[in-house]
Amino acid sequence: MNTTVFLSGSRSIARVSPAVRERLDNIMQCSLSVIIGDANGADKALQRALADAAYEPVTIFAAGDKCRNNLGGWETRFIKTRPGLKGRDFYAQKDKAMASAADYGFVLWDGESAGSIGNALELIHQGKPALIWFAPEKAFHKIKYIPDLEALLNRCDRAAYQGLEQKIHLARTLRDMRTAAQPSLTL
Repeated sequence: MNTTVFLSGSRSIARVSPAVRERLDNIMQCSLSVIIGDANGADKALQRALADAAYEPVTIFAAGDKCRNNLGGWETRFIKTRPGLKGRDFYAQKDKAMASAADYGFVLWDGESAGSIGNALELIHQGKPALIWFAPEKAFHKIKYIPDLEALLNRCDRAAYQGLEQKIHLARTLRDMRTAAQPSLTL
């Protein structure tokens, strides 16, 4: 069975840094399957790097029936969404499908994007590790468990954290995930 990596990232990240490129080169050297979204920003920048390398084992995931970016002409998997969904809720359906199809995640995060941190949360929820490039510090963080993610979130500035709280109710989500992960007690 071939290992699959879910690449994702913030729309504000439009270039692949040398450190990220090195990790992407490792993925290609190991001939891992790649799944990636179709958004502008990090998705498009990662697609550009993969297309420039003529890397083939790539599948693009798109929400609904329209693909916004597919720079390598790869296979596209369209994810059906519930009628009436818009914005983050619409694209979250695609992201959940990608997390389900992946073995690992590689997330380029600007420290503010709710979608990118939502992908990390989904991977943790599914028991899958992720490597997060935290752009404000230009550093990688390994994430597998809730405390790993909380340690990274503590590195965010207060305003960014409050923005995440407003958009995705981060504290409640983490609390719910922690509760769901606790073993049940049978008496």
